[in-house]
Amino acid sequence: MKIPHNLKHKPVITVEDYEKIDGRTARNTDAKGLSLGLAQWNDRGKVEISAKVWRHTGGKWSRQSEELPLHRVLDLAILISQGLQHFREAYRYEKLYDENNPQIARVGLQGDAMTVSVCVDNEKIDEDMQLFYQALHDDDELIGERLQTLSRILKEMGY
Repeated sequence: MKIPHNLKHKPVITVEDYEKIDGRTARNTDAKGLSLGLAQWNDRGKVEISAKVWRHTGGKWSRQSEELPLHRVLDLAILISQGLQHFREAYRYEKLYDENNPQIARVGLQGDAMTVSVCVDNEKIDEDMQLFYQALHDDDELIGERLQTLSRILKEMGY
């Protein structure tokens, strides 16, 4: 299924067949495509690039399709990486995190830092940490394959 090119987000680089590789929901997902393109919120004379997940209900393109600026996509990748790194060592803690220090990392960005922490305000954080840990374990192969691919590409780019 071809993603639309006549809407406000203007695709430049696309993945048309994303439904074939959408993790555990592959071949049974409404996420039909990915694109990098010109953001739908661009003002005249100001152009931003965004990433978009194109969702299709079976009858029409969904308004639940998500569009994010590229820096936020990368910030999410950083957050994912820090979370994965935490859970590699989380078994050392009874509740999978240090209750006295729920901060996982401070990642320097733009002269400040992104603080990555366990959400101790979540009433069910102990149960949710266990569920999250199990889900990471269950999806280890899917996530690992993507991280290895990303690592290879970043190395090829000189990062």
